Amino acid sequence: MMGGDAGMPPKTDTVTAIRWTGSMDAEGFPPDAAWETVPGVQFDTDWQGQNADPARETQVRLIWTPETLFVEFRAKYKAITVYDDADSRGWRDKLWERDVCEVFLQSDPSQPRKYSEFEVAPNGYWIDLAINLDGGAHGKRDLTSGLKRRFTVNEASKTWRAVLALPMKSLTAKFDPSVMWRLNFFRCEGATEPRFYSSWQPTRTPQPSFHVPEVFGRLKFVTPGAS
Repeated sequence: MMGGDAGMPPKTDTVTAIRWTGSMDAEGFPPDAAWETVPGVQFDTDWQGQNADPARETQVRLIWTPETLFVEFRAKYKAITVYDDADSRGWRDKLWERDVCEVFLQSDPSQPRKYSEFEVAPNGYWIDLAINLDGGAHGKRDLTSGLKRRFTVNEASKTWRAVLALPMKSLTAKFDPSVMWRLNFFRCEGATEPRFYSSWQPTRTPQPSFHVPEVFGRLKFVTPGAS
């Protein structure tokens, strides 16, 4: 399902995560209906902000509690290419070489070259990485975040959906909802080059690259009804 376009400005550098105070479902996720009232962002252009492809549009919404940040992706697709193997957790290295949605999260503005990377594939395989751009090969290491995820594919509408539940303790030492975070969202699709590399905030590099924290957008944590 895509739907829920209300409150989705076409161009913005800020996304809001809405606090959820209702009950969770049996798996610890907000009920699906909760997402329909959450404003989000959408994008369908490549990493340079060009070549829009509405058939590969991505929508992203965020919900937060003091313990968890939930990230929902809704992705239109032309074809799906996924790995057929992963470890016992569903964690798969080099997941970005197949179809994925991605979020990079930077909770500490004093460390602009350090951030967390999360990816999820249409079949639910995932990867979480701690990134340090001052380290060798982007300083990637398994974040062991303890994330949970859910995922569905709707072949009739050619859409897939995934929700990540990211423990706050894996993202920041002390969560303060008054602090603005930095972040960006990405999408990869295609079995062979030229693949579709899409970015919410364009990185504008000559070749596809998502690791450009200078262009990250902003994440604001909002509590409905708070003054």
